[in-house]
Amino acid sequence: MKLLLISDTHVPKRARALPGQVLAAVEEADVVVHAGDWVDTATLDLLEDRSRRLVGVWGNNDGPGLRARLPEVARVELGGLRFAVVHETGPAAGREARADRDFPDADVLVFGHSHIPWDTESPGGLRLLNPGSPTDRRRQPECTYLTATVAEGAMLDVRLVPVTRASARP
Repeated sequence: MKLLLISDTHVPKRARALPGQVLAAVEEADVVVHAGDWVDTATLDLLEDRSRRLVGVWGNNDGPGLRARLPEVARVELGGLRFAVVHETGPAAGREARADRDFPDADVLVFGHSHIPWDTESPGGLRLLNPGSPTDRRRQPECTYLTATVAEGAMLDVRLVPVTRASARP
C-alpha cells in the first residue's frame, strides 16, 4: 500500500494551488494522509475527488467549514499498522514521551504544524512522522512531503520528497 503524507498546505494563503508534483503523488497513492492546515475547503474537495482514500484532520488555521467535515484526531488501520493523525503535538522537546502517553494504541503518528520534517521513534516504539509542508518551507531549505509503503504490518521505504520549484508554480 502506497502512502502520501502531507500537511500544512495553506492554500490559498501560502500558495495559490497545490503543486503539480503533489497532485501527481496523490494519483499514485493508495492512501493520502493530510495532517491539517488546509485553510480552504476547495483543497479538501480536490483531494477527496482525486484520492483513492483520504484520511485528514483539521489544524489551527482551519475554520468552521473544515472543522465540520474533519476530526481533530483521526485513527485508522492501514496494512496492519494503527495510524493516528493530528495537527499539533506541542514543542519538539518531550514530543516522543507525550506521543507515547497520548497515542498508546497507535503504531504510527502523523502530525504537522511546524512545517519541519520529522521522523523519529518514541521510547515505546511509536513512529512519529511530520511531512513538512509542500507549499510553505518556512525556515526549511525546501518544501516537502513524505511517501511510504506499508506491507505486512511494516512501514517501508519512508522518503522525504522535496518539492521542485517548477512544480510549485500554479
